[in-house]
Amino acid sequence: MNENVELTTFDLRYEGHRLRDDAREARLMASVAERGIEQPLKGVDTPERRFLLDGFKRYRSARKLGIGCVPYVCLGEEEALGIISLMRVAKDHSLNLLEQAKFIAELLTMHQMSVAEIAEKLCRSKGWVSMRRNLLDQMSEEVQGILFRGAFPVYAYMYTLRPFRRMNSAGKQPVERFMKAVAGQRLSVRDIELLAQGYFRGPSALREAVDQGKWSWSLEQMKRVPEDPEGCNDFERALLKDLQTLQRSMQRVMLKCHDQRLQSRAFYAQANLLAAGLLSKLPPFLETIREFHDRSGHA
Repeated sequence: MNENVELTTFDLRYEGHRLRDDAREARLMASVAERGIEQPLKGVDTPERRFLLDGFKRYRSARKLGIGCVPYVCLGEEEALGIISLMRVAKDHSLNLLEQAKFIAELLTMHQMSVAEIAEKLCRSKGWVSMRRNLLDQMSEEVQGILFRGAFPVYAYMYTLRPFRRMNSAGKQPVERFMKAVAGQRLSVRDIELLAQGYFRGPSALREAVDQGKWSWSLEQMKRVPEDPEGCNDFERALLKDLQTLQRSMQRVMLKCHDQRLQSRAFYAQANLLAAGLLSKLPPFLETIREFHDRSGHA
């Protein structure tokens, strides 16, 4: 049931569990100034404190606008059960993948719940829970901080930088250095992709320039590489187009494989067969691409 509560009664311990988005927050504050807070904030009321779990953008907007009381819904009297309730209600619509992972880490560490317990209470599989737990395990605290304060696009990290971590020449440290160099620069996902290609696959001069903060110079160098250089024959142009299509398709598949709309047994039966076929072709495909990458680099 909704109630109006004073803004000063909230404990903001979980503020760091939610991603910041300054542009979206600015639009929300304009809406709050015009129409007030339409959706109640959510949290848990323990005997000691009132912990806010959902509605931090609304909270900050209200504070900046001098609003003293806000609509509020209590999700329970225990933190763990309140987090579970929020995740069950929110599903994948209002909680980002990283936010889900952060709350799951909280349940596993601070509240001593097991993967099986969390999966049962969320009506999810243990694999769903483990994937999110492992996601944060792969990140340093500094990388998590960059992502959660909104200084680097989550999509660009998930589908541009994470694949580079699996390369022999890359790993946690190079990815972290790259993120620290470009964080907060408001680069588009496309620009980050171009820079990352140069940083991890290009000459050392590009990598050194990014590490020294000269990312704009490096980005300019990457943009000068023509997408369809003069002198290519029809067969070469066709292969370039295939490579571009393949890269985009890989990114879409990686994104869609985590979508919670994938539920039917019929889908999984067919998808399993297709995935098996792809896996069987993966070793020769990787060998071919590596050889082609080396050969084109020398050229």
